[in-house]
Parts: sequence; structure tokens; C-alpha cells
Amino acid sequence: LDAAGNTTAAIGKGFAIGSAALVSLALFGAYITRAKIDLLESSILDPKVFAGLLVGAMLPYWFSAMTMKSVGKAALAMVEEVRRQFNTINGLMEGTARPDYSRCVKISTDSSLREMIPPGALVMLSPILCGTLFGTRALAGLLVGGLVSGVQVAVSMSNTGGAWDNAKKYIEAGASEHARELGGKGSDCHKAAVIGDTVGDPLKDTSGPSLNILVKLMAVESLVFAPFFVNIAGGEGLIFQFFSG
Repeated sequence: LDAAGNTTAAIGKGFAIGSAALVSLALFGAYITRAKIDLLESSILDPKVFAGLLVGAMLPYWFSAMTMKSVGKAALAMVEEVRRQFNTINGLMEGTARPDYSRCVKISTDSSLREMIPPGALVMLSPILCGTLFGTRALAGLLVGGLVSGVQVAVSMSNTGGAWDNAKKYIEAGASEHARELGGKGSDCHKAAVIGDTVGDPLKDTSGPSLNILVKLMAVESLVFAPFFVNIAGGEGLIFQFFSG
């Protein structure tokens, strides 16, 4: 059932990612109109647009690396706490003592709030800094790059994480002759599958779904602040205004 759930979840996440892409595309169209960008003069050959494309395409990878690292730090803190309780609470290994559950819950709760501050700041500040410093056309490139790259990365992460999780279950179950040939639990194949599952869980449960928020939130924020960016040197940004002056 868990393997079937992973497969079903991967399919559902595909629909969610597609929905986020269409919403972001609609918001991008509204941003182009509100930012008064002339489509005839703005293309991928525009240096500002192209630079924004490169940076925008990088953002989903940067964001995913931050969230993956956050999951790893929280998991390590939980492991250390469990080890501490086994070493300090008498009778815990024998089942006669009660673990300190509240401490583990506190670690998870604190980590979920604290570790999301840097990725959230990345999503919130990127459009504002880009639009303010480099202008509306560079921000348009940033949004397109983030949209295209984010959709591809999110689909890849959702499917890859589910596949790695199911691979471990496939080896452990040993339901087929091929699965039994791989060695079962304790084999090198199983150890490799466990490592894959350790990486796959945050891929499919954290980084992949959160990229939907990155794509949509950057588009919404750009649309809201579009008039502000237009009023900065006529939409050219502070940096280019400085060089032109």
C-alpha cells in the first residue's frame, strides 16, 4: 500500500506542478502588462532578459539545496536526541521507562520554523532585488527562468523520490525472483537502496512540492510590486541608471 501510495502521490504532484505552472504563466502575463514591457523590444537576445533567465533557472536548484540541507540537519538533531535518551534514561532500552517525547517534538517544530527562514527569504527577496537593481526586463527573465527550471526540477524530484522509496520496498519485500536475486535486507543492494530512500524522502516530500510555492510566489510578488519597479529609472533599475549616468 505504501508503494502504491508513493506512485499515486507522484501522479498527483504532477497535476499540482502543472497547475502551478499555468498559474505562474498567467501571473507572468499580468506582470508584463503592468510593468509596461514592450514585447517587440524584449527577447532572449536582450542582455538583461538573458541574464535574468540564467539567474532564474538557478533559483530552484539553490532553493532545493537549502531545503534538503535543512531536512538533513533536523534529522541529525533528532538522531542525536534519540541517542542521548538511550544513554541517559535508565530502562529505556528494556521498555520499562518512558521516553521524552516532548523533546523530539520540539526539535521537529523548531526546525520546521527556523530552517525555512533562509529558503523563504530567497524566494521573497529575489524578485524585489532583481526588479529594484536590474529593472523590469531582467525580472521578467528571472520569472521565466524560475518557471521553466522549477517545473522540470519539481517533476523530477517528485518522481525520483517516489521511485527510490519504492526501490527499497521492492528489495525488502522479495516478492519476485529478481528482487530475491538482489539479496534482500542487509545486502549491498539494500544498503544502496536505503541511502537512496534517505535522499528520496526529502526530495518527494519537501523540495519537490515546495517548488510550486517558489514559482507562484515569485510571480505574485513581482505582479504586486510591478508599479514600484516601473518608477525606478523608468523600469531600468538602479544599477543601470548608475552606469548610464
